Parts: sequence; C-alpha cells; structure tokens
Amino acid sequence: MARNVVISGGGTGIGLATARVFAADGERVLLLGRRGEVLEKAAVDGALVYAADLSRADEVRGVARLVAEEFGTVDVLVHGAGGAGHLEPPSASEDPLDRVAHDWTVNFRINTLTAALLTEALKDRLASPGGRVLFISSIAAYRGSGNGAYAGAKAALHPYARDLARELGPRGITANTVAPGYIEDTGFFGEAIDPARRERLIGETFDGRAGTPGDVAATLHWLASPGAAHITSQVVQVNGGAERGS
Repeated sequence: MARNVVISGGGTGIGLATARVFAADGERVLLLGRRGEVLEKAAVDGALVYAADLSRADEVRGVARLVAEEFGTVDVLVHGAGGAGHLEPPSASEDPLDRVAHDWTVNFRINTLTAALLTEALKDRLASPGGRVLFISSIAAYRGSGNGAYAGAKAALHPYARDLARELGPRGITANTVAPGYIEDTGFFGEAIDPARRERLIGETFDGRAGTPGDVAATLHWLASPGAAHITSQVVQVNGGAERGS
C-alpha cells in the first residue's frame, strides 16, 4: 500500500530530490514550501503541492487541514525547509546588535520553528506504528557556521528529535536526523559558492567529491524504510568523512 509522505522545502535541492525518490516508489507525496511558483515547477509525478510559510502557526494549521482532507494519516514527515537566510530581507538597521538579533531570529525561524510547528501540527496523524519523522540538520551543527546563527538553529533540531523519539517510540514511530556536509546544487550558497571555498570543502572529504542532493535523499529514504525500524534518536552524517560527529 502506498504511504503518505509530507516534505517541507520540497521545491528545490534536497527536499525535491527526496520527493522524487519517494514518488518513484509510488508513494503519495505532498510538497510544502513558501514559494508557490517554485513548487509548481517541481517535476514530481503525481505530487500535491501547497504553499505556506511554516514559521506561521496560522499557515501551518492550513497544512494540517489539507493533510486531514487528502491523506488522513502521515507515514513519513521530512523537514527539508531551511537555509542560511539568503532569501530573507537583510536587516535595515545600522546597529550591530540589531543585525545580530535579526540574523539569529531569521535562522531559528526558518530552520527550527518551521520544523517544530509542522511536527506538532501533524504529530497525532503519524502512522502508529511505522511513522517516521526525519529532520535535515547540517555539518555546521558540529563545527559552526561562521557566525553561529545557522549552526545553532540546526543544532537545536538534535535534542528536539531525541525528545520526539522518546515521546513517540511507544507508538512505534521513529525520529531521526540527517546532517549533510557540503552538498552541491541546492542553492544554499546563493548564486554560486566561492571556488576556493568549494575546493577547501571538497578537500576535507575522504572520497574527494562534493555531496549531492541524491546522497541525502537516499539516506532519508532508507531511514523511512522497514529496515530502519529500530533506528531512532540518531544523527546520521552524510559528508564524505569531513566530520565524524556522534
């Protein structure tokens, strides 16, 4: 029987690659994102799309109503929404502290709050047993991100996933996190990454290559499989050995 899969940030990058993997299995997929035009262009056969700002409780309620009407039960919930805030308006203030407050607020809103609100809104609809909640963190959660805001926002997902795993475990539901390293073709670095930085990031890997959205999608797909039923409260690194983590 086809499963119901909800993917935030499903219009581009890792989220889109993940949607294609599940759709290829014949699963029913709902793609969520803020930009309706991007979702509409996403080439995922048979997928439903719904535009919403998942950092707003009222818009998440709209998602929950749609899921109730179209799916009823959620088998797999993948949190792919996030980023370093490149799509957000910059702070208009000249005050350094105002800019710090803006940066941290944006990063926690788009990376942490989006995941928490959507999870809490759909938690009671997760398949019991067999439901899967999957978060996308980052290598930055282990080594920092240059200014702390993005890294802190991603790191916050780790204890939240553990709390969920403990809470939902008795229902036969797992909660895990995937922490990618440098992944190309995601738009994370804006228009383009500095060539020297790209070379350095690839040089940190043991296999000598950048990661792809497909690398992460395959890991998420496996964590959602029956073969991963006894794996929960874990952070799985997908970075070519650049960071060992724990």
